[in-house]
Amino acid sequence: MAEVSPDGTGTVLLAGDDPHMLENTRLLLLNAGIGHVFVLEDSRAIHSFLEQNNVSLIVLNMSCAMDKTGLLARISRDYPAIPVVVETEIRDVEIAVNCMKSGAVDYVVRSGETGRLVTAVEHALNSNYLLRKAIPMKESLLNDRLEHAELFAEIKTASKKMRSLFQYIEVVARSPQPVLITGETGVGKELFARAIHRVSRVRGQFVCINVAGLDDAMFSDTLFGHKKGAFTGAEQCREGLVNKAATGTLFLDEIGDLNELSQVKLLRLLQESEYYPVGSDLVKTSSTRIVMATNVNLQERIKEGRFRRDLYFRLCTHKIHIPALRERREDIPLLLENFIEEAARHFGRSIPAVSPELITALSEYDFPGNVRELQSRVSDAIARHNEGMMTLDDFSGISAAPTTTTTGIYTLFGRLPTFREIEDYLIMEALKLSEGNYAVAASMLGVTRQTISNRLKYIESAL
Repeated sequence: MAEVSPDGTGTVLLAGDDPHMLENTRLLLLNAGIGHVFVLEDSRAIHSFLEQNNVSLIVLNMSCAMDKTGLLARISRDYPAIPVVVETEIRDVEIAVNCMKSGAVDYVVRSGETGRLVTAVEHALNSNYLLRKAIPMKESLLNDRLEHAELFAEIKTASKKMRSLFQYIEVVARSPQPVLITGETGVGKELFARAIHRVSRVRGQFVCINVAGLDDAMFSDTLFGHKKGAFTGAEQCREGLVNKAATGTLFLDEIGDLNELSQVKLLRLLQESEYYPVGSDLVKTSSTRIVMATNVNLQERIKEGRFRRDLYFRLCTHKIHIPALRERREDIPLLLENFIEEAARHFGRSIPAVSPELITALSEYDFPGNVRELQSRVSDAIARHNEGMMTLDDFSGISAAPTTTTTGIYTLFGRLPTFREIEDYLIMEALKLSEGNYAVAASMLGVTRQTISNRLKYIESAL
């Protein structure tokens, strides 16, 4: 028997009056990777147990036709935050309806197919987990708080959109359900997958693979491994990446390009945590957390008949969409500075100063290749750069941003403005683009943060 975790997270209380059936269910759940299962062989003792212990879910075993709806009703009344799954060998619609009316979240008839109970328990645990996290998540969003900001340090950003994604990751990272990361090419999907791995605190390692272009044979061999003699040249057994990532995280990139046979095998892995090594008829279980990413529209692939609808819905429990760089332009100056430092170290050169015109031009460029394109362009620019300030001349294919003409200035002010008025206008525009971030705005204008702060204080005092 497993001990109950202090806060009850992920703990299942298995209660009933049939010791044999309870033990079978306990082993079933443990083999499915549900690690905290406590068995209570007297359902009448549930209330006294719950008074002293925290649990996430109750599986109530009904081994005979006796009415347990009274017990269900009392649990639902006294412990409304704890979901109850009823497990029975009785196929009776009336009993099932009464159980659901009395507060059960699911009613499972045990048969030869055991996956139904595991799925019900996993779904109930996940729902309970999100319910427990709903209030902390709301408080975190309202207070703009990150519990472990250091775990996201690899992702350079000044964007509130990105910060809200970090807060969502802190909520769902420990959920056993898969995570789907979407976004255009080059936005940093693997960085987010690594962040999820770090925040989840899983014991195993982070393993990643790009599955685009893998046929079914290669996909199966790479992920699930093979037994000796499975095919010509298989002179020894091979453990696949699923086993390598045991108790860790397996990141599958570009899953939108998987062929149909591979999609079926992936679905089984996600639903049942089971797979077959190539050439073996012995099923193996997985304790791997699955994170997936794609840059294609999966719903469009479904319409085209190229992606399974059931797999898509299985993936969408936790979904993270990373905005394109053009949707968070305030990140460009920060990323530019970071990539310049990296490239300068790589080429063994001093870090050059950057012209304000360059920052402005890059901030208005759309970057179809997103962060990856910016990094590549900076690396190439550092290789081209010889001395002095880095300017647009070091960046091929990017033109200067449109400048405000005298006619435009007249349109803005209705007259020829003073230098102070132009300065104030530029500061306010930079702050708008940077969403109020002084450091980013200063970088865009080529001035210090203190300059902006002092000028704003002067404006406020003049009002």
